[in-house]
Amino acid sequence: MKHIVAGIVAHVDAGKTTLSEAMLYRTGELRKLGRVDNGDAFLDTDDLEKKHGITIFSHQASLQYHKLELTLLDTPGHVDFAAQTEQVLSVLDYAILVISATDGIQGYTRTLWRLLERYHVPTFIFVNKMDANGADRNAVLDQLQSVFSVGCIAFNSSADNTDISEEISEEIAMCDDEVLESFLDSGHLEDDTVRRLIKQRKVFPCYFGAALKLTGVDQVLAGLDRWTSETKYPQEFGARVFKISHDEKGERLTWIRMTGGILHTKDVLVDDEKANQLRVYNGDKFTGPQQVLAGGVCAVTGLTGTYPGQGLGNQHDGDNPTIQPVLNYALDPKNNDIHTCLTALRQLEDEDPQLHVSWSSHLQEIRIQIMGEIQLEILQQILLERFNLDVGFGEGSILYQETITKPVEGVGHFEPLRHYAEVHLLLEPAPTGSGLTFATDCSLDVLGKNWQHQVLANLHAKEHLGVLTGAPITDMKITLVGGRASNVHSVGGDFKEATWRAVRQGLMMLKQRDDCQLLEPWYQFRLEVGKDQVGRAMTDIQRMNGSFETPEMATGDNDPNSEMTLLTGVAPVSEMQGYAQEVRAYTHGQGQLECIIDGYLPCHNAEEIVSSLKYKPVSDLENTPDSVFCAHGAGYPVAWDDVPDMAHVAYRY
Repeated sequence: MKHIVAGIVAHVDAGKTTLSEAMLYRTGELRKLGRVDNGDAFLDTDDLEKKHGITIFSHQASLQYHKLELTLLDTPGHVDFAAQTEQVLSVLDYAILVISATDGIQGYTRTLWRLLERYHVPTFIFVNKMDANGADRNAVLDQLQSVFSVGCIAFNSSADNTDISEEISEEIAMCDDEVLESFLDSGHLEDDTVRRLIKQRKVFPCYFGAALKLTGVDQVLAGLDRWTSETKYPQEFGARVFKISHDEKGERLTWIRMTGGILHTKDVLVDDEKANQLRVYNGDKFTGPQQVLAGGVCAVTGLTGTYPGQGLGNQHDGDNPTIQPVLNYALDPKNNDIHTCLTALRQLEDEDPQLHVSWSSHLQEIRIQIMGEIQLEILQQILLERFNLDVGFGEGSILYQETITKPVEGVGHFEPLRHYAEVHLLLEPAPTGSGLTFATDCSLDVLGKNWQHQVLANLHAKEHLGVLTGAPITDMKITLVGGRASNVHSVGGDFKEATWRAVRQGLMMLKQRDDCQLLEPWYQFRLEVGKDQVGRAMTDIQRMNGSFETPEMATGDNDPNSEMTLLTGVAPVSEMQGYAQEVRAYTHGQGQLECIIDGYLPCHNAEEIVSSLKYKPVSDLENTPDSVFCAHGAGYPVAWDDVPDMAHVAYRY
């Protein structure tokens, strides 16, 4: 049989878990059709999911349809849990993107599309809720083609998918010049050609139906059976970790997708740790096979140091996730021991590294980083139900970032007695959202290969902080452009010191020139209010330093007959926090505010924030911009702004 792994992704309430249930039911895996709102959905196994009626954690199920063996990974739909969804995307063969026919492409749907594009995941689209009033097949298809891709094509609606019409064949062929030329010559489109175009993300098959009523579900299954192709895997063992969890007994589970070879129980995987048990889950039940083949998904017990994104065997580590938390909260332990709380949060951080749990022994304070208020609410409930810890959290603060607006050559020199290293780094602004990238443009005659490797390794080894507020630096390219080593005195640690100091020295030079920039997270919002409340809403958005598009007419979800107005735009997270409660109050529960993170943009009140945080970069001794030179047999410190005149290697820029 053909085996593929597919993930179901969607904006919350689009019907993602309902489609999963319907697929399992139609293939005979379920005898009874569960419902999310009844709390008996097969894949929402956690008590918190049943209580809230949303998927919070990713889950696995298996089904067979004709010659297709499908491993299904259901993912969270709420934007606050997007980081978990992103972890799953890196191990998928295909994705099924569910879209509500009545809501169309929503804000978070666009985020998911960008993530699917980033991880090169071929995607099938299921337009759900076609039975609802106002559902318009052509309108949704037009939106998909204009917003996502012209390759979003409505495949045929025959239950067995035995054929595609000539008209659809021509639409498919038009997605590739060579295929179109061949099609015009022959008038025929081979199935393998269609599969290739889908795999290349040039074609995105679209299906329409209502999962709750089981309409359109057979067509999706038939489409997956016919239009997917199985990956060919190497014989050497490889796997990618995509999730860490703990079972009801506290056993730590490492969830992996096999990317090569065979994994047996008791195989040594990481640091002499063995795969004690292999588990293949189906909902909350699992089997314990003795081996799992390439392409399979399983949970492994016995591993203590694994993390999401980690590569095992011949599989390299994945890219750093793009979904990052933007809010910072301090824990209020109430009557609980602070160290007991820390132990529990460390376990949850093990499952979700994006929590970034930090402990200050000086302040006796725990801080966490999260995406939003729903995640915070769920976190409190997990601490109560799993660890019997009733805790609170203080008021949230914003996680800022910093970047630069002009290039500079930074220099770090480290020369205490019997040590020597000098490093020159070119710091350059990079595109928004690109993070930090590292490169080398230095002759081996100037600096040997080993020393260049030391510089790049040390650039990767540390989170580099800005000099305005001490926030992490982003959207910057760092290139090694020069340096010097001593044949007698240089050791690896010298280049670590010189490298880190070079970054900070360059940033201080830019700060002096007013070329450093503070960034803050911004929301992309969608606000529905009554016609008589539009003026209030627009005034609020302007007060919050946001901007909006021309208002449009919308239909309120609570009363289809009432006229509502839709406002879309962007605003700083710092200003829009808590605004949802205001909207509910002044619209008497009729208004709706939906916010998703739009990324980091220049801070709207940078001067005020920099002044209030009172960060002193020169006093941050762990991130010093100063250098150490040697004279008369002893090392001595040199302030960052004096380093250019004393550098041993000439500047290149």
